[in-house]
Amino acid sequence: MRSTATRTSAPGFCIFLSLVLAWALGMLAPALAQEPKRGGSLTVLSISDINTLNNGIASGAQVMMPGAQLFAGLVEYGKDWKPQPYLAESWEVSKDGLAYTFHLVRNAVFHDGTPITSADVAFSIDMVKNNHPFGVAMYANVTGVDTPDPHTAVIRLNKPVASLLPSLSPHLTPIVPKHIFSTGPIRNNPRNNSPVGSGPFKFSEYKPGEYLVLERFDKFFRPGRPYLDKLVFTIMKDKGAQALALSRGDIQYSPFPPFGIADILRLKKDPKLIATDKGNEGIGWLNWLEFNLRNAPYNDVRVRQAISYAIDRKFIREKLQHGLSKAATGPIAPESEFFNPNLNPYNLNLDKANKLLDDAGLKRNAQGIRFTARLDWYPGFTDYYQTVAEYLRPQLKKVGIDVQLRPSPDYSTWAQRISNWDFDMDISSAYNYGDPVIGVHRTYLSTNIRKGVPYSNTEGYNNVHVDNLLNLAATETDPAKRKAMYFEFQRITNEELPLAILFEVPIVSIFAKDLKNVPLGIWGGLMPYDEIYWGNAPKQ
Repeated sequence: MRSTATRTSAPGFCIFLSLVLAWALGMLAPALAQEPKRGGSLTVLSISDINTLNNGIASGAQVMMPGAQLFAGLVEYGKDWKPQPYLAESWEVSKDGLAYTFHLVRNAVFHDGTPITSADVAFSIDMVKNNHPFGVAMYANVTGVDTPDPHTAVIRLNKPVASLLPSLSPHLTPIVPKHIFSTGPIRNNPRNNSPVGSGPFKFSEYKPGEYLVLERFDKFFRPGRPYLDKLVFTIMKDKGAQALALSRGDIQYSPFPPFGIADILRLKKDPKLIATDKGNEGIGWLNWLEFNLRNAPYNDVRVRQAISYAIDRKFIREKLQHGLSKAATGPIAPESEFFNPNLNPYNLNLDKANKLLDDAGLKRNAQGIRFTARLDWYPGFTDYYQTVAEYLRPQLKKVGIDVQLRPSPDYSTWAQRISNWDFDMDISSAYNYGDPVIGVHRTYLSTNIRKGVPYSNTEGYNNVHVDNLLNLAATETDPAKRKAMYFEFQRITNEELPLAILFEVPIVSIFAKDLKNVPLGIWGGLMPYDEIYWGNAPKQ
């Protein structure tokens, strides 16, 4: 009996012991986890001039990266698509969707010690609406911001706006001090390049074309953060020097690597570095071939479709880009909840391309040429623009199109040509920026055909049905209905091809192996760096 009792009670004792051990390990796990370390400096690569430190009046990664460190936003987004409290500790939305009430953190101050109030929020939203390249799209339906008390801001809308919360992220809508930026025209304010901010790091020094230094803000409203003492954004344009500096450790973080594919593949193998394509789902960096629809023969949809069928996208992705880029078929990136997976991929089909060109009345001459086309491209990231342009020249000749390459010596030349509609075809790209209202509408709305404005509807696309779909989707609050509108929009533009989408550009974040909590959320390097720290000895 005793031995039987011993045998039957042993399993119970083992289970009990296992539970005790599990509990003990569970209690011990947080203690074993590495606590963030304070101190040290981080050098971040910036690939081009930072033309302003006020990201409320300008766009682009080179402006938004430091902007998200200098300024807080009302909300932020992590590794999912859900808004999290930031400068606003909570908020409510009215039943009709026409009022968003934000409750501000009460201990938040600007870098000069002045309390952050709802008046600053109202001023900042008005500043972005009237000055930022995306301002009109993001805040077209904002009628005003009420400030019933210093810690409550109520955004009023004339229609519901599904994209409002992502628009309030710090890289898109920085909260700036009204008492600093309300003196005179905002674009000429001398503090645009020496700002008083609201974010985790404060301005220290800026030498245009060389570097920007930010220091830890000790009174940041998130206790104990940021962990780093200093951020240095090094502006480095020499492509050879960029990769070498990262490999050598002179630069420790490159959120949006400008490197060629060969450099990325090499840096991926460097044991001192981590190179990952995780995160950045909100960016949606799409590369495309744009047609000037004002000019013949590009105003004929058959010609645009023929050119699209003549391009071997699989060859571009797998051979020219060594598998780093991703397939994309329409104006909304595959990571988006609004992506339509049922679009025509325009797989290579030279027979179909030739037939479409024949049907369009473009017969070959004695030399086999149907027409000549100038081809421009964005003068940067050679592997994603120039290399593709050079591939298209012999490839399109297979269907009788004589492509004349027209390189631009710099960004200004390219932007002037394209924004003033002086082109036939152009290889370019743009970010989706999370919600289509922010990054997609600008390229397709006929109301955004604005001469002299880069990254607008420079192709001259005008479709009343598409305009209506986009305008309705911008204010539709039913997720299923909104998704259906964007599916239809993608179907139409995939057929009409004002732009032939080529691929999704890879965003590979590269950073030192000992760097912890690098932001890999949907906004990647456009997020605040207040949680980044050094795992071992902080770099000074």
